[in-house]
Amino acid sequence: EEKSEEMSTNLKYLSLGILVFQTTSLVLTMRYSRTLKGEGPRYLSSTAVVIAELLKILACVLLVYKDSKCNLRTLNRVLHDEILNKPMETLKLAIPSGIYTLQNNLLYVALSNLDAATYQVTYQLKILTTALFSVSMLSKKLGVYQWLSLVILMTGVAFVQVNINRSGSQFVGLAAVLIACFSSGFAGVYFEKILKETKQSVWIRNIQLGFFGSIFGLMGVYIYDGEQLSKNGFFQGYNKLTWVVVVLQALGGLVIAAVIKYADNILKGFATSLSIILSTLISYFWLQDFVPTSVFFFGAVLVIAATFLYGYDPKPAGNPIKA
Repeated sequence: EEKSEEMSTNLKYLSLGILVFQTTSLVLTMRYSRTLKGEGPRYLSSTAVVIAELLKILACVLLVYKDSKCNLRTLNRVLHDEILNKPMETLKLAIPSGIYTLQNNLLYVALSNLDAATYQVTYQLKILTTALFSVSMLSKKLGVYQWLSLVILMTGVAFVQVNINRSGSQFVGLAAVLIACFSSGFAGVYFEKILKETKQSVWIRNIQLGFFGSIFGLMGVYIYDGEQLSKNGFFQGYNKLTWVVVVLQALGGLVIAAVIKYADNILKGFATSLSIILSTLISYFWLQDFVPTSVFFFGAVLVIAATFLYGYDPKPAGNPIKA
């Protein structure tokens, strides 16, 4: 029993470490890849979103294959039974999938116009939008600590915005993050609702999400970048860094699924906070596109505190807290 407890603790911290690494490196590589001055055309972010979805499907199919005891016939049957034979169940995921695709495209817009540190702190507003959608759609009850943390979160994010230039590209970046926060909150709660209503595995659900995400993504490519595409092709401007961004984005959803499985909200808050601190330091020292002010620093501290407070669950005295 001790061994299994130790194993689950190790998995907890491993999934946590991977989440910190994935969140921080995705934001920084995405920012770097969108601002890097290179030869020829820059890669189209709309195509990067599609490739990330396809990679996610591939990863999830491999995970279902592993769950099927590495038997191709079983894998085929599971995919057939769970996806093709349940068209209405599969169609339900078209809504969150479309919203996630929009959100993934918005994040590229945001990081093309905002430094990584400001983006990371502002994007934490998704805690607020998720909480509000949870209350309205899942009838969740929030405790005093959670409401308090949401007020602190909004205050912190407001402080971080103080130095943002209200005209020009920074404002475009800010608008993109705010829309992404709302879409993230709604899609996340909608997805949670679907997961709770059915017995399908998270990996099957992610294959369904990825399927619709690829379709919506391709529509986006042709609507927004059709002209560029016909000139220079689908993979224009791709380099090693672009592929790193794409792989990190594909891993994102899967890492979060693993963290939800093995870790709790407090650890997730801890990972988020570490990620904000790392992004700020790397933005300042390495990318050199950000100079923190005392107001930003104060706002970031409030956001980190709010993240912890939101996951805090006071247990009644005399009841030992189980890790």
